Amino acid sequence: MKFNPTRYSSQVGEVWVHFMFKVKYCHKIFDTFGYRNACHGLFLQALRKYEIRCKDNELGFDDNHVHMVLDLGIKSKPEIAKKLKGYIGRKFFQIFPELKKSKAEGGLFWDSGLWSPASYGGTPENLMFTVNYVKQQKYGSARDQAKQYRLTAFVD
Repeated sequence: MKFNPTRYSSQVGEVWVHFMFKVKYCHKIFDTFGYRNACHGLFLQALRKYEIRCKDNELGFDDNHVHMVLDLGIKSKPEIAKKLKGYIGRKFFQIFPELKKSKAEGGLFWDSGLWSPASYGGTPENLMFTVNYVKQQKYGSARDQAKQYRLTAFVD
């Protein structure tokens, strides 16, 4: 087995970290397919823009938070969180400005950002277990495949 680690100017190797970002006020916006789909696309854009590798390109959404396993490279956990949350929050509200309206007008995030200021970033003991955990989220790829399988089982 050939091992070809990631190379940087001052470092060689990988540091995989499990990240979780929670939506501010715990609003369950990812139960809405349009919001979840747009946020997924924005995550992929941000990861490309900031050259951050995501394990298996896997994002696991639950109703009010998202999980991912990212390679820190030569960046710090706070730096990655700040870049991703800032880019995605700004672009998300450009796409869905109605969410920034006042409470009286039905907005959810009036005078606020998309993400809770806190986030989780921890090194997994077992990387593959953590990747499978991300896939098993309410709106993760493993659940999507299972739903597809169940639906096709009933089609003639």
